[in-house]
Amino acid sequence: MLEVNNVTMGYGDLKVLDNVSLKVEHGETVALVGSNGAGKTSLLRAISRLEPIWSGSLQWNGEELTRLKAHEIPFRRIAHVPQGRGILNTLSVEDNLYLGSYIPPARPHREQNFHKALELFPILAERLKQQAGTLSGGQQQMLAIARALMIEPELLILDEPSLGLAPVVVDTVFKVIKEINTQGVSILLIEQNLVEALKVSTRGYVLETGVVVMEGRASELASNKNIREAYLGL
Repeated sequence: MLEVNNVTMGYGDLKVLDNVSLKVEHGETVALVGSNGAGKTSLLRAISRLEPIWSGSLQWNGEELTRLKAHEIPFRRIAHVPQGRGILNTLSVEDNLYLGSYIPPARPHREQNFHKALELFPILAERLKQQAGTLSGGQQQMLAIARALMIEPELLILDEPSLGLAPVVVDTVFKVIKEINTQGVSILLIEQNLVEALKVSTRGYVLETGVVVMEGRASELASNKNIREAYLGL
């Protein structure tokens, strides 16, 4: 279980998160929604130890993550798919996938996980020898998620997975997110597409200017009048 407890952080003198707390239980998909600049990506980067926090704690299965370096996070079965995807453009799709299993604990099941990833994203199986940088935006996002799955994560962190994608690709991505969760992987999801994010989520948190202003069951948030007015214009 992931526990974010009273986290405050920022850049220089600028505070971007103020006393933020949230939880992701085993088997849950939790959506973190909010306007641009609310601090959502900063929180994900803090969990992955890409950014320091000023105060508070970040715990995964009882272990304090703030004591770890970023390169140690995958060893805790936490995989982070950032905005921008982070794939290696000059390498093939196949090589990108195999790089995802670089940590020793993932190597024994590398081939099994490779084929499972291709089952989730069949289009990648048709492009294994293709340079990753020549894929479409949607295919690159699929590759980024597939590569993250190569470490057999217990927690998958997704930062705006549908950003800039065509609607038909967005549908595919969210179907796969739901399928990944049904396989027992917990997911922390930042997403601009509020409707789709809450459809695939168990619970959600609303973050505004670095503060959690609302939390609850995803179905409750989806029907909340204030949220619908603020984010959907309804």
